[in-house]
Amino acid sequence: MTRVPEALPCLLMRGGTSKGAYFLAEDLPAEQALRDQLLLRVMGSPDPRQIDGLGGAHPLTSKVAVVSPSADPRADVDYLFLQVAVDRAVVSDRQNCGNILAGVGPFAVERGLVTAGEEETTVRIRMVNSGDHATATFPTPGGRVDYTGAAEISGVPGTAAPVVIEFPPGTGPLLPTGSVRDEIDGVAVTCVDNGMPTVLIAAASLEVTGHEPPGDLEENVALADRLRTIRLAAGRLMGLGDVSDTTVPKLTLLAAPRDGGAVSTRTFIPVRCHPSIGVLGAASVAAGLRIEGGVGAELAMVDAGRDRIRIEHPTGFLDIESSLETPPDGLPSARRTAVVRTARKIFDGTVFPGPAETAPLSARSLGGQR
Repeated sequence: MTRVPEALPCLLMRGGTSKGAYFLAEDLPAEQALRDQLLLRVMGSPDPRQIDGLGGAHPLTSKVAVVSPSADPRADVDYLFLQVAVDRAVVSDRQNCGNILAGVGPFAVERGLVTAGEEETTVRIRMVNSGDHATATFPTPGGRVDYTGAAEISGVPGTAAPVVIEFPPGTGPLLPTGSVRDEIDGVAVTCVDNGMPTVLIAAASLEVTGHEPPGDLEENVALADRLRTIRLAAGRLMGLGDVSDTTVPKLTLLAAPRDGGAVSTRTFIPVRCHPSIGVLGAASVAAGLRIEGGVGAELAMVDAGRDRIRIEHPTGFLDIESSLETPPDGLPSARRTAVVRTARKIFDGTVFPGPAETAPLSARSLGGQR
C-alpha cells in the first residue's frame, strides 16, 4: 500500500468566490481511498468548524484542486476538482468547480507545469470530472504571475488581475431531458447543462420571492422538502441517476431582477443556499434564459443583441458571455461561453495533515462543485 505522506506541498488560493487547497497529483497518494482520507485530515473534516484543518467551515472554503500534466493533446494540464464535505467524511468528485478553476492556470505556472509568457499566458485545461475543456488567460509580466489588477467580482473584497475563462461547447446536450420544459411535483422546470447540471425554477412557483437572504431560505423547512423532491426527480430525468448522495444537479430559483441585471437568482448546492453563484452554474443559467419557452424566459431582461448577461445573486452579480445556436428543426445548443474571474495566492508551503483517523469514509468519493 502507498505510504501516506506526513507533510506535503500545498498552495492555498482563492479562486473566484471560493477558496481551496491546490496540489500536484504527484504529491498525493495514487490510491483514491488513501488520497481522500488524507484530504479529510488536511481540511479538518468531519467537523462543523473544521478547527483542525485548512477548511473554513463552509462548502465554498472546503475545496481541493489536483493538477497534473495532461496527456490530452488539447490540454496543457488536467484539473480534478474534489469537494470535501464539512461535517461528513465524504470527498466528492462528481462535478467541476468553475471558481476553483480560476486558480488552476496560475497554479500550473507557479509549479512549472506551463511556461509563462512575457506579457500574458493562456493555459488549456481539461476538467477531469466531466471531460470538458476550458482556457484560462491571465497576466504574467516578465514571466511571473501577477495577481494584482483592477478587476472586481462580487463576493470578493478589493480588486485583482483578471482571469478570462472560455469554455468551448460541451459534447452533451444543453437540454439533457430533451425538453425545453418539464413538470416535477406540479412545478415547471427547465433542466440545463452548460457545464453544470442545473434546474431552473421560478421562485414564485415555490411560494417565495427569490430575493430572500440565503439564511432565510435555508431555514424554510417546507421549501427544503420541495427542493429535495424536485432535485431527486430532476436527477433521474437528466440521466444522472440517483442523486441523493451527490451535489448535482444544482437548483436555481429565478426572480425578476432588482439591480439592473437580467435575472435574480438563489442557488442551492444542494442544501445550503449559495452566497453568490457558481461560475458553471451561472453559465447554465445564462444559457437557459436564452431558450425560448424555458422557465425564466418571461422573467429575464435579456438583450438579444448582446452576448453578455448579468446574473444577480445575493452578494452582487456575475457577468457571463453566452450565446446559443438553434437549428430550425432541433433543440438549442451552446455556441460560446466566457467569464472573467480573479484569483489570489494566499500561501505556498507545507501542510501537515495530522494523525490518521481509524474510521473509514462514510461514503465513497462522490463529487464536488462547479
